[in-house]
Amino acid sequence: MRRFLVLSLLLAVTAAAHASYEKEYIVVSGGPSLYQWEKFKNPPHDRWWANFIRSAGVRIQEIKAERGPDARITWLVHRPSYERRLRQGEGPLTTWISNLAAKHNARLIWFSSPDELVNYLNAGQPRDRVKIANLEFFLHSNKACFMFDYSNEIDSASKSWLHETELKKIRRGIFAPKAFVKSWGCHTGESMSRYWKRATGVPMIGAVGKTDYAPGPSPRLSSGGRWSR
Repeated sequence: MRRFLVLSLLLAVTAAAHASYEKEYIVVSGGPSLYQWEKFKNPPHDRWWANFIRSAGVRIQEIKAERGPDARITWLVHRPSYERRLRQGEGPLTTWISNLAAKHNARLIWFSSPDELVNYLNAGQPRDRVKIANLEFFLHSNKACFMFDYSNEIDSASKSWLHETELKKIRRGIFAPKAFVKSWGCHTGESMSRYWKRATGVPMIGAVGKTDYAPGPSPRLSSGGRWSR
């Protein structure tokens, strides 16, 4: 009986602690390829500059519909990629992104390097009180790497990436119980999802195969692909 009371008390304290957490919903947008290089490829990447912006915006709207208009939403965007892309004369891309964030009532944070992104995840909020309940990535990737600037500074390569072996930089304990984590990039379910779970203790849904951003506002799996943890 005494053991039962102690266990009940511990469960009650744990539940109360979990209930006291504030929840943050984070969406990450990597950058598009430069079309000046991609137009010669078959098929090219990123004919449209806003592949990773439109999809993120749609997801932000979905989160607000699910969690309410006052949900704490943070949108992290890789600024150097959009600054380089805007030099192709497509318009004031960074201004448009800022305006879209304001329209959706999302807090926009520009980042320039993987370390800045990881630092925000770890300490951008007091993580003892504000836990990450949702984290989604819209970007170029392969089975072992997020590439925030693929074919943007160097043709068909990346200088700004987060490799699966570097995921241990992300602190355990920053996520809310049953946090939802998903990569909408290509191939991350083939290897990176396993490393993510091992590093953070939280599962990450990733694609086995490619994802396609072209047909509509939300990316979809290419033929034969599937989602995996």
